[in-house]
Amino acid sequence: MPIVHVSMCAGQSKTYRAAVLDGLYLALRDALKVPEDDRFMTITEHAPENFRFGSAFGVERSINVLYITISVFNTRTAQQKAALFQRIAEVLTENPGIRPEDLFVTVHDLPKENWSVGYGRPFA
Repeated sequence: MPIVHVSMCAGQSKTYRAAVLDGLYLALRDALKVPEDDRFMTITEHAPENFRFGSAFGVERSINVLYITISVFNTRTAQQKAALFQRIAEVLTENPGIRPEDLFVTVHDLPKENWSVGYGRPFA
């Protein structure tokens, strides 16, 4: 049950944003085997004056960089996360055509007791 949040500079089309969310869902299904209809995702757009990026780690990013944050149960292996990173790059470079240099992805591992997925009850 990953939760995905994407931060991006404002100005992309509705079709582009849909392709980002659909592509991330596909990558999660392929790499982490998330269940069908497990789509807990948001996009936040920022005005250019409120959006910064750099070339840290030798990566030349553009104004089209996506900051992708994924929260997952802490049961995922390093290999699964590496496969997810790779699959995200494959899918999103194909559609909607994002440069792989513009994909900045972080995964936050959280124990299940830190989740409540409904009714105010802890996930068990």
